[in-house]
Amino acid sequence: MQRWIMHVDMDAFYASIEQRDDPRLRGRPVVVGALPGGRGVVATCSYEARRYGIRSAMPIAEAYKRCPGATYLRPRMAHYAAVSRHIRAVFDGISPLVEPVSIDEAFVDVSGLERLIGPPAAIGARVKADIDAAVGLSASVGIGPNRLIAKLASEHRKPDALTVVGPDALRDFLDPLPVSALRGVGPRTLVRVRRLGIETVADLRRRPVDMLQAQLGARLAMDLHRQAHGLASAEVVADATRKSISKETTFSSDQRSRGLLHDTLAELAAAVVQTARAEGVVGRVVTLKIRFAGFDTYTRQRRLTQPTDSARVLLAEGRALLEQAGLPDKPVRLIGIGLSALQPPQALQADLFDAPDALARDSRLGHTLDAVNARFGDGALRLGLHRDTQPRQQTADLPAPAAEPDAD
Repeated sequence: MQRWIMHVDMDAFYASIEQRDDPRLRGRPVVVGALPGGRGVVATCSYEARRYGIRSAMPIAEAYKRCPGATYLRPRMAHYAAVSRHIRAVFDGISPLVEPVSIDEAFVDVSGLERLIGPPAAIGARVKADIDAAVGLSASVGIGPNRLIAKLASEHRKPDALTVVGPDALRDFLDPLPVSALRGVGPRTLVRVRRLGIETVADLRRRPVDMLQAQLGARLAMDLHRQAHGLASAEVVADATRKSISKETTFSSDQRSRGLLHDTLAELAAAVVQTARAEGVVGRVVTLKIRFAGFDTYTRQRRLTQPTDSARVLLAEGRALLEQAGLPDKPVRLIGIGLSALQPPQALQADLFDAPDALARDSRLGHTLDAVNARFGDGALRLGLHRDTQPRQQTADLPAPAAEPDAD
């Protein structure tokens, strides 16, 4: 039986939900993240906003400078998670093998469904139609013989695309792609492969493996060689146990502002603990990840005395690691925070009704905030993590766009 793996990626997920919920925003640039006047960053933006050169992780001040007339919104993570659960129900109605990758994307093993639904293109069209019927949103779908091809296919013609790549079409699909499309080819690796005269996947595939190993190292060379030939895993792990929850942001330009770094950590910490609460877990290990100009990357960890799902605790530990872990004083390119050593929240349950326990109070308050913010936005009630007191929305008149949108 031919294996068929489907990758579904929602289009500009947060911004699309906001446009769906408020018809006045449809066709307009929408930016979800911090509000102008603060020091946070863009979480995501609509395709209309991308025409102005706005990108995820761009400082909000830069986004506002490019498009002051966009609608700027605080995120509603609990609401987005609820929409994601409806989308997951669509996948579960198609196949028992569903592996969520994040809140807005998943791999689905659709092997053998040809007899029930039709060829892969019909399966993809069915899923897109079911998602639209369930939540009123568009998705980009890629289907191929393995995870790599499915992922690349879903990215191929975003937004609202359906691309099927069969085993006989692998080379025709892969060869014209830029080598940067392959997994593991970040900015530093891209510089190295370009020095070898490699620009496309076809260029990479033509290079002898021993030459790639000599220039890139054995592990990376073999990984890229396999990808260039369309070789990858076709395994979809249903309901895999999550080992950690993390969020990170890559800034569009290197940042020195401590205020911006602290505010960005606050955004990321809030997103991490909302995911933890939605999945019913707490964590004991806090990890800070930071990448500096020049791509030097550091991680620092701290083990808590008690497991937590508190944004206040996670942020305090993350900020302490940032300031006290002996990190270089250099411009920051990427910052992230994570929670690991996950477990069910039994460790907190005994304290939930005991007044002295601050962690338990934070947990109860966090669950309450999730319920309120699901309706009114994550800026409605907060744990004092930010200094700003702005409303959820800000908008003004539109300037002319300056750039075409990029892929989601």
